[in-house]
Amino acid sequence: MKPPYTVTPKIIDLISLISEKLGRINSIHLNRPPTELRKRNRIRTIQSSLEIEGNTLTEGQITSLMENKRVVGPQKDIIEVQNAIKVYSSITTFKYTLQKSLLKAHKTLMDRLLDDPGTYRTGSVGIVKGSKITHVAPPNHLVPQLMTDLFEYLTRDPDILLLKSCVFHYEMEFIHPFQDGNGRMGRLWQTLILMKLNPVFEFLPIEYLIKERQEQYYLSLQKSDKNGSSTVFIEFMLEIIRDSLDELLSTQNRTLKTEDRINLFKSEIGFEEFTRKDYLRKFKEISAPTASRDLKKAIELNLIEKTGDKNTSKYRFIS
Repeated sequence: MKPPYTVTPKIIDLISLISEKLGRINSIHLNRPPTELRKRNRIRTIQSSLEIEGNTLTEGQITSLMENKRVVGPQKDIIEVQNAIKVYSSITTFKYTLQKSLLKAHKTLMDRLLDDPGTYRTGSVGIVKGSKITHVAPPNHLVPQLMTDLFEYLTRDPDILLLKSCVFHYEMEFIHPFQDGNGRMGRLWQTLILMKLNPVFEFLPIEYLIKERQEQYYLSLQKSDKNGSSTVFIEFMLEIIRDSLDELLSTQNRTLKTEDRINLFKSEIGFEEFTRKDYLRKFKEISAPTASRDLKKAIELNLIEKTGDKNTSKYRFIS
């Protein structure tokens, strides 16, 4: 059965705005942000998603762990960060339509934190805020079928991916399929779904904006529970996505470096043969000598191979 929600005028408006912003991002080559921005946003993503769950480590400490430096802090918090670094570093290896990928990601994310990471819960679970129970999840014996139905919706329903990502996130929180780690897995999987729509979502700090509006995040979940529909949550998450794209667009005056241009071009052309003119057509803002320097640098780094000479030169990525 299709998860219940209503496409409101607000949702339509937000989808339109998001589509327009993605078009702008593609046109100015921000669909693969500069290296320093990608690293910064990855750190913000990990810190924010874990802080929502009570982790105390700072962005500086997480940066140190990413650089394999020693950090002083609660052992549980350190393990959570180490696990999250592994998951987000390998996010492109997960398939958003496969349950086994979800279970594999959970196993990595909750390694050394649970006795049986990567498996659905076998007991009852509820969410408590303060002294109140705010949500009682479905009985554990229903979880496998509910998750199968949810993945069926994800793979077969004609809804656009933007909507599906929000619906999946909400339904995952409602089902609460794992003993622990449901919140961070819901946020991770929405990012993975959005990456299929546009690769830029791998490096957007969506979790950071959720953390900044944490009270609204939980309130939208509660309202959707009460309404028996994910509509309110979809509206909230689309606003978050819109604002994360606005934040990225605010960096549009940053100049792409050689490494950024090479990586961006590779992500689009793959391993097909190309010429310097093809490279210049992609980056109209650079000169021919700059394009030549970029390609020479890529050759030195053993990223591309060159055949021919001068006007007959052709290139191909080899790694």
